[in-house]
Amino acid sequence: MIRILAAAIYIVNLGVLMKGHIGVDESGKGDYFGYLVIAGVYADENAGLKLKSIGVKDSKALSDFAVKNLAAEIKKLCAYDVVKISPEKYNILHKKFSSLNKLLAWGHARVIENMLGKVKTDSAISDKFGDEGLIKNALMEKGKKITLIQKINAEADTAVAAASILARDEFLKTLRALGREVGTVLPKGATHVEDTAKALVEKHGKEVLNFVAKLHFKITKRVLKGK
Repeated sequence: MIRILAAAIYIVNLGVLMKGHIGVDESGKGDYFGYLVIAGVYADENAGLKLKSIGVKDSKALSDFAVKNLAAEIKKLCAYDVVKISPEKYNILHKKFSSLNKLLAWGHARVIENMLGKVKTDSAISDKFGDEGLIKNALMEKGKKITLIQKINAEADTAVAAASILARDEFLKTLRALGREVGTVLPKGATHVEDTAKALVEKHGKEVLNFVAKLHFKITKRVLKGK
């Protein structure tokens, strides 16, 4: 019985993957500095083949230079949407939801809703994080009518991979812009960021972190210790 059910789910999912659908992915959730960016890309079979032919794959496997060039091409080929959540807005939402997964679900749902205003489709694919019901619960009336597939390593799907590239490209752009505003280069990731954060606090005061960083990271407490 379990095998039959699993096979049925696989067939349904395969059908969704073969027809036009929305792919959704995010960038910036693991970075201390910068925006959280969620992007959506619609691709049918024809667009999917074109995306593969130009080298679209998970942005984590691409250089920043390749991400920039591919993002420009994706925007020419596909309908897309990008939701940018600034650090200030992110910190407000994280406090409101008390959960990164709920915040991610909210952002994914907004992108899906926006995409449904641009294209006609009844399916969307995203990476799986937390409870599968989180995104579905965050969708409004229009979005609740679609089939939503959440899967581990969803970036293997071409539309999701394209979305990951658009999200990463926008994350990098906004990170550079934030850096210019505070007069320093903001590093990516969450490993070698503490010295930069301390220097910013010394120069601008501790309030600057709310403007450039995701405050719930443990880094914040270490940087502000004794302040």
